[in-house]
Amino acid sequence: MTGSSPATRRSRQWSSPDRRSISSPFAENRNSPLNHQDALAAAQAEHDRVREAAIRVYEDYEAQEQHRRLLKQEERILEQQRQEEERIRTEERLRVEEERLRALKLKTVPKLPPEPPAPVAVPVAAPVAEVNKSTTSQKSTNPASASGTKLPPFGLQQPALTNGLNGHVNGASSAKALQQPAKSLPNPFAKPQSTPPGQTLSTPSPFSQPVKPASAQSNGTSTLTSIKPSIGTHDRYMEIHQNLKKLRASLLQQAKSSPALKQRLGDMRRELRKNMGQLVGEKGGNKRQIAAINALLEESIKGTVPSQLVDPSDFITDKREPVNGALHNEPQLPSLFLYLLNHFAKAVINQFINECGAQPKAADPIGVLVAMMFSKDLYLWRGKTLIDILMAKFRVVCPVLFGYYGSEKTEQGRLRLGWKRVNGRFIPDQQHSDRMAGLGAGYAAIALRNFSASKNTNPWPPSKYWISLAKIVNTPPADISDTQFTVLRSMIESNEEKFITFYGNAGIAALRKALVEFPNKAPEKTPAVAGMEVLAQILKRDIGLEL
Repeated sequence: MTGSSPATRRSRQWSSPDRRSISSPFAENRNSPLNHQDALAAAQAEHDRVREAAIRVYEDYEAQEQHRRLLKQEERILEQQRQEEERIRTEERLRVEEERLRALKLKTVPKLPPEPPAPVAVPVAAPVAEVNKSTTSQKSTNPASASGTKLPPFGLQQPALTNGLNGHVNGASSAKALQQPAKSLPNPFAKPQSTPPGQTLSTPSPFSQPVKPASAQSNGTSTLTSIKPSIGTHDRYMEIHQNLKKLRASLLQQAKSSPALKQRLGDMRRELRKNMGQLVGEKGGNKRQIAAINALLEESIKGTVPSQLVDPSDFITDKREPVNGALHNEPQLPSLFLYLLNHFAKAVINQFINECGAQPKAADPIGVLVAMMFSKDLYLWRGKTLIDILMAKFRVVCPVLFGYYGSEKTEQGRLRLGWKRVNGRFIPDQQHSDRMAGLGAGYAAIALRNFSASKNTNPWPPSKYWISLAKIVNTPPADISDTQFTVLRSMIESNEEKFITFYGNAGIAALRKALVEFPNKAPEKTPAVAGMEVLAQILKRDIGLEL
């Protein structure tokens, strides 16, 4: 109603305190102390009630927020778990597919057996002598089938092994050898046979020592007397290595008294290392590097930079006399030239170790360069190569190539195998394996070079490769080590066709000895041993070589 007082408003959420106990504000005792105390107590009670309600609401809100956070965290964890489970399932499917692919790669379809020959009808009334005569005529018309010899794979003709000693696949006697009827596959277990001077074996046993004819050039000692060197054997290569250290000390001493030699010596070393590090695998891509290295060696041997003369006999394995037509028959050569050859050999070894362990094909251009430099007439001494300087370094870093063996579990055995030490401790197994793989590939790249179209003589012919292969596979079973398998595999891998080109059926027998029989003699089936068996399967799959 108009003019009436508004209705008393009551809070819908919070009720006002009961004021009936408080006296009316218009009472006479409204200002008494007791009335004030009652009013203060009521206000305090109202304040506490409102505060407790606010705290309760705040706690409820915090509980709800905490619950929401936990739910989100749980959802995030479940999503991550689902993603990980999906990743694991995907990897398992990929692994199953990869295993299936590998199994398919290893699976081969067996070839059909040869058809049986058609039966030959023999007349009943024919006499026995006539039958024997016809049988003899059939044998004489097909000598290859009578001996049971299989044709070489890849359509290759079996080379004359005697010419392989001087680095040529085919020579004057190879045509005669190919005209002879094919003979049976040589026995890989045959013992070495001696041959009178002037005579050669047309098809020696795969693991007999290749015998050098009297007219063939030899590099080093003419014939090795034993396939396995004993511990006390006089080691000429180690002597050469020590002589090279003395030569280096002598050059450094000369440089102190000759400023021109000192400056040029450092420049030559750096130039040589730089060009060796720039070698590439592309055909024709190393012309600039080869020309630079060749210029350095020519400068040193022509005496453009003066240096003392030394006797080259201290750095070779054989005794040499002057040869008619040789460019250098003098008893001494400039020490700077021999020093650079030593530095070149050191750079070659480092390249093999650093570049060819993981990439064996990278050894091929280095092998081409080595064969080129050590066969050039200008760098020969008395008509023969000075490659013994390089082989002395091979003897130190990879003794396995020269028939040395030992236990990898003992310190002395590791030293015999060429296991490197750094700060008095042997390097890790994997690093040692990579070094040996690179050196094996490099050795093969040097030894398996074809000089049939070159006027120069092969400085390290394929017969050296054969000898190293034979020394490794003829190791006693108790002394076989993983180092030998690592070196042997790197020697064979990617080089099998070159080897068969030089040795034909004898080379196939040697590969069977190395990849099948030699791993079977190993006392333990280690990953290195399994690698040889895998390589045999790869050769069968890729090039059809059945061992």
